[in-house]
Amino acid sequence: MKQSIEEQILEKTINHLTHHTTAQYIDEDWGQLSDYGQNPPVKWFCILIDISAANYSDIGRDRKECPANRQQGTGIFTFTIADLKLTNSSAKAPALQKEKSRSIHAYKEMVHEALQGFAPTETTGGFVRTGMRKIKRDDGIQQYQITYTLGLNNV
Repeated sequence: MKQSIEEQILEKTINHLTHHTTAQYIDEDWGQLSDYGQNPPVKWFCILIDISAANYSDIGRDRKECPANRQQGTGIFTFTIADLKLTNSSAKAPALQKEKSRSIHAYKEMVHEALQGFAPTETTGGFVRTGMRKIKRDDGIQQYQITYTLGLNNV
């Protein structure tokens, strides 16, 4: 069976991030950080990918393609970057501890450098970052969601 465009994008993006980041766990987001209490089934730091939404418009017909009605779209992808923070980061903490406690910011930048402009398939443009937000938690996990858009052509 032919892979859907979503499957192709996920597979190529996971492979790309595996080779361009030091993440210990990269997968599609199926609730790993939400549904497992204090023992989520991930390794740190992790990257979780969610296809949050997509908007499409018609661009005509191509009888050689299936489906014949072709579309152009914009996909919205959410990349969750998370790490378990177990070190002190107060002003009087040792420098090495403070550095380790802030590593989530280096991970976010590493992921951005790998994704910005990366085109996962021949029918997509490159990822473009459009937003970021911190997810507040009470379990020691630092979590950020970074949103990227991706142009989808002739799908």
